[in-house]
Amino acid sequence: MGLWSKKNLDQLMRESEGTGDTVTLKRTLGAMNLTLLGIGAIIGAGIFVLTGTAAAQYAGPAIVLSFVLAGFGCLFAGLCYAEFASMIPIAGSAYTYGYATLGELIAWIIGWDLILEYLFAASTVAVGWSANVVAFLKDFMGIELPAALTSAPLVADKATGAITATGAIINLPAVLLIGVLTTMLVIGIQESARLNNLIVFVKVAIVFLVIGFGFMYVTPSNWVPFIPENTGTFGEYGWSGIVRASGVIFFAYIGFDAVSTAAQEAKNPQRDLPIGILASLAVCTVLYILMALVMTGVAHYSELNVANPVYVTIAKAGPALAWLKALVGIGTIAGLASVVLVMLLGQPRIFLAMSRDGLLPPVFGRVHPRFQTPYLATIITGVVAGVIAGAFPIDILGELVSIGTLLAFVIVSAGVLVLRYRSPNLHRPFRTPFVPVVPVLAILICGYMMSGLPADTWLRLLIWLALGLAIYFFYGRHHSKVAREEREAR
Repeated sequence: MGLWSKKNLDQLMRESEGTGDTVTLKRTLGAMNLTLLGIGAIIGAGIFVLTGTAAAQYAGPAIVLSFVLAGFGCLFAGLCYAEFASMIPIAGSAYTYGYATLGELIAWIIGWDLILEYLFAASTVAVGWSANVVAFLKDFMGIELPAALTSAPLVADKATGAITATGAIINLPAVLLIGVLTTMLVIGIQESARLNNLIVFVKVAIVFLVIGFGFMYVTPSNWVPFIPENTGTFGEYGWSGIVRASGVIFFAYIGFDAVSTAAQEAKNPQRDLPIGILASLAVCTVLYILMALVMTGVAHYSELNVANPVYVTIAKAGPALAWLKALVGIGTIAGLASVVLVMLLGQPRIFLAMSRDGLLPPVFGRVHPRFQTPYLATIITGVVAGVIAGAFPIDILGELVSIGTLLAFVIVSAGVLVLRYRSPNLHRPFRTPFVPVVPVLAILICGYMMSGLPADTWLRLLIWLALGLAIYFFYGRHHSKVAREEREAR
């Protein structure tokens, strides 16, 4: 009983307006803030870290096609998100959409899955940020930090997937970054948004510099063969490598999803959320494709399997672009920090929505009376993200985030289909075009990219979902407010 309970849309709208004695979040974000929030999350690890490693290990120069494939999947999923975000403009993102359309059990699975997307994403990008800070301090200031304090204590064996110790103690820079940003998010959303806006302008300007000057030093022979021959292993070059790389770099696109988690802090969510989601996605897809062309054109793809591949690209261009290296270092460090900021912003708001529905303990739903932020959920998120970032390497975390994100997109797209047929006359300020074609394509493309991810990533996803279901059946199901109201109504 209650597994398929759904939240009434009128009830969701009342919650978004904060009726009763509920402390609400502060509505301060406009369309520009939301677009920049999306760009702040999207432009980061995808350009500065994952493009190089995915090209070197999986796709070669055809990483460009991986971005196109991932971009189409995001476009279709983004159109579905935009419809839901305009209809249900409250905190919770895909979790809330699932609760309104597919029922409580599916909503719980999405909410639990989104922890992989946001909390693990914050940890993943913090690890990438740490590697770039270490490289910057060494190259430009002559400061060499000890590897024991800047590396992951655990690493995954590529062949077996087994996790082993490295001898390092902790990735301290990653932990410190998460601590500082968590404190800022507790203090206020508007202050955090202002910092993000500043960082976005800086890093997008630097991306334009790398693209503009980098094209002058492209060696076309580096693009030949454009699709390297498969090594005999699925996912290592050839078309299977393009698919696997698209699943890995899909991590880079999760920022547009993060826009929807700030729905309850948007001034005019019905209008501004679709703009923020689709505009940030469009801008970043173009930049990703251009950047991938430059990186694989200036440097051979086999040389990009490093934590800071943009540095390698600039170094290959020779002394003429040496002046750009310091700017790229600053842009990379600032840019990755803004991604962590947005991910740490998104996760507590999902916890907030789940707590107010009774599926998580009340501590996750408390809003600070002065700052009007979900402060306890933010602190918990920061602590857990810091522990994960301090212990695990970027490859394990990145693949987990990608598969979690793709699963969430599949479910949201399915939700649009369900609601269109079940409740066709509902008010939709933004309507996904070409239904059912767009949602079906989103499901197929995202599912196809999931199929290209390694078996051990699927195993970790299944273990994670099994743990989540255990928590739901032991706690969430018995404390669900919606199910309780349904029982009382009978």
